[in-house]
Amino acid sequence: MASLPDKTLLTIDGPVGGLEAILEVPKGVDNPTCAVVCHPHPQHGGTMHNKVAHTLARAFLAADKAVLRFNFRGTEKSEGEFDNGVGEVDDVHAAIDFMRERFDRESLWLAGFSFGAAVSIKAAVDFRLDGLVSIAPAVSRFAAGLDRQPDCPWLVLIGDQDELVSVDETVEWVDSLLPGPELLVMEGAEHFFHGRLVDMRTRVVEFILANDTQA
Repeated sequence: MASLPDKTLLTIDGPVGGLEAILEVPKGVDNPTCAVVCHPHPQHGGTMHNKVAHTLARAFLAADKAVLRFNFRGTEKSEGEFDNGVGEVDDVHAAIDFMRERFDRESLWLAGFSFGAAVSIKAAVDFRLDGLVSIAPAVSRFAAGLDRQPDCPWLVLIGDQDELVSVDETVEWVDSLLPGPELLVMEGAEHFFHGRLVDMRTRVVEFILANDTQA
């Protein structure tokens, strides 16, 4: 059995105050590469403890990466107020800056689920990334009209039974991007991947390992 990662609860400096966060570091890995995970919509119960966000963190740990989850502004103990996906992009910037400084890394992986996926896509264009993972991205509501796309390996994963994010709109959006991300539509999976989280994690780990040039 793999040893549990070192887990630290902390507060990082955000643009409008402290952001509550969890940092997990794989044991026995010297100088790990790292990742940031963004949670779903805070006004609909989304926090860094969401099961999909937690599963994304497990995927990065399985790939021997230190991973930071954090609560967006106004969520649980994070300071500030919800900003409809605008100020939250700056929160992602703060989380990336924290991990870059903590681990002395120029680039890192970024991931998000639903609202967090859309916000992380918007933030991704401002950084050099090792890779981007977008789970059921709420693009039409929070990341429409991108004038450029992330320049890194990029996975978009959505369930074909997603009841909250339109699968057809997501496929159409991906097809409009050149060169665009890799798209994976998981058969029989809905928005929160109930009963399919292990399958989702496996697909994400496979993508990370296949595209991990900084390991």
